Amino acid sequence: MDWTCIAITELSEIKKLKVAELRSRLNEAGLDSRGLKGDLVERLWSFLDDGYQGKNTRKRDTKRQADPIPPSSPLVPTNNTQTLEVEVTPPSSLSPCSPLEEVSSVTPPSGPTDRGQDFHDSATQTEAEIVPDKNEVEVEEERGRAFYEFKEEIRYKRAKPPQAPPKKEETEADYEDGVKLHSDDSHLHFDVGSDGACGQPRFWDRFPLLWSGGRLSHGVSQGRVGFQVRLEKRLSISKPDASQTDQIYGMRIGWSAAQTSLLLGEEEFSFAYDRRARKVTCGREEEYGEPFCEGDIIGCYAAFSTEGDVLLSFHKNGRSLGLAFSLETSELRGRALFPHVLCKSCVVRFLLDPTDLPWYPVPPGFTQLAALPRELRCRNTSAPSSPTQCEMILMVGLPGSGKSHWARAHMRQRPEKNYKLLGTEVLLACMMGGGTKEQRLQQAAQCLTELIKIAAHTPGNYILDQCNTHFSAQQYKLQLFSGFGRRTGVVLFPSADEWKRRLSEQRKDGEIVPETALLKLQVSCSLPEQLADVLDEVRYVELAQEAAQALLQAYKDEARRLLPPLAKPEKPKKYKPKKRPYPHWHPPPHHPHLGSQFNAWNNMQCWSQHWNVPYNEQPTYYCGGYES
Repeated sequence: MDWTCIAITELSEIKKLKVAELRSRLNEAGLDSRGLKGDLVERLWSFLDDGYQGKNTRKRDTKRQADPIPPSSPLVPTNNTQTLEVEVTPPSSLSPCSPLEEVSSVTPPSGPTDRGQDFHDSATQTEAEIVPDKNEVEVEEERGRAFYEFKEEIRYKRAKPPQAPPKKEETEADYEDGVKLHSDDSHLHFDVGSDGACGQPRFWDRFPLLWSGGRLSHGVSQGRVGFQVRLEKRLSISKPDASQTDQIYGMRIGWSAAQTSLLLGEEEFSFAYDRRARKVTCGREEEYGEPFCEGDIIGCYAAFSTEGDVLLSFHKNGRSLGLAFSLETSELRGRALFPHVLCKSCVVRFLLDPTDLPWYPVPPGFTQLAALPRELRCRNTSAPSSPTQCEMILMVGLPGSGKSHWARAHMRQRPEKNYKLLGTEVLLACMMGGGTKEQRLQQAAQCLTELIKIAAHTPGNYILDQCNTHFSAQQYKLQLFSGFGRRTGVVLFPSADEWKRRLSEQRKDGEIVPETALLKLQVSCSLPEQLADVLDEVRYVELAQEAAQALLQAYKDEARRLLPPLAKPEKPKKYKPKKRPYPHWHPPPHHPHLGSQFNAWNNMQCWSQHWNVPYNEQPTYYCGGYES
């Protein structure tokens, strides 16, 4: 049966078919017919949709040979290479619109919507389609983070609907009284122990390149205060294919101000002592102290003098390593300093029980932070205690449209929200050294998928900084956050010329999206206005909704014309059992008493049972011979 000649029907019509009918059609198409009805419906719909698109693409491809693409097309590259060649203009701001100045804001209707047409328009493709052909060579440098985000995003097409997050009541009594590792001010990929005194990277075995850490729940802004931390254990990977880079572990310990980067030492007001005998602040490293390793105990001490200076020093196993940092109190502008740890492939433990003796004697005049009176401690900010008080923002846009720029500007303008930005770029920053570019990109994209699931069960305000162009990915992620008080979709769709300019700037920074992947992203892109039951609001930041829809349709038409034809799946050869020939039959010997007719009948019964021949196919016997 030529399935490419069948007209594309609505998804609702396919759902009406019975399971036997679905399996019959899948078998005729040479596809797997196993699974539940939902899987069969989706498999058949994908095949019909892909076949229809492939048929049209082949026709367009034939026409394209006679009608070459004009080089001035605003939607596609100007050459046939794998990378995008776009017109370069002087650099400027990535987002001309302030996050508070959205062009339009659309509140979705509350009534039900038909998503079958949306699936058809998005032309969602399977994971196998993004794999380059054998003749399509792409070197490592040509694959940017959008390529790996796309690979992870299409997995949602076949993902099962997420389960509702468990409801749990949280109290702040323990958090109010004791000093602990502050889970609200830590990486989502930093696993805090049940006692709040120890922690380690959550995915150390799967993503060993990732640095993870966080701050304590209380800090100081006066006096002479210190704390002690032990490098408890090194985490080693026992996999035979683990590289030497995967086995490297690291640790930084020190102080930082609240609402600074969780990458200790990489920003202003963030001061770290590194395991490699370095002191680090503002991303600059200098030699200091000596290396430390598993089992060593580091003491961190801050002295706020009456003259207006802040002196930071470190001890190793009770022995002073000297002054590390000196700054003026006025530089902090009244902000407190919080104990901070950052580690990679190791377990760290703080001494936070005020009743325990210190592991090593504290310098004269200093007090352990955990033993400090409550009124002298500064409490860190806390996240909302219930998901109903939280907000989730889903960024939607093609690569290079300015999503990350808008998200960071939005976070700066609303510091009281304490947003956590979930994006591949954030995770790449947590992979400080080690691994190839491809390894870092793959681990970051895969880790982000896991972090989104964790965030849905952890109260807080989140911004999902991804392309989020697939309808199935949008729906799945929004359903994950079903318990949150507000879910907002922010669509960034600049004009065609502005998008070309931003892509060119990304390319200069080394962020290149392969042409084929970019075209497939355009074909599969879907705007989220139809997700009325899982979205509270949709904002269009740059182009208004109507203009964005029209431009997206132009992108789709152009991309479908340029994409190579989809390879039809090879139909597996049906197994046909070999016809067994009738054995050469010899007339039975003459029975001395019953005659030859009885012997012939008896021989026929035995022969038919042995070869399992149906009765209606048995030869007709007569005395002395047979006829077939």
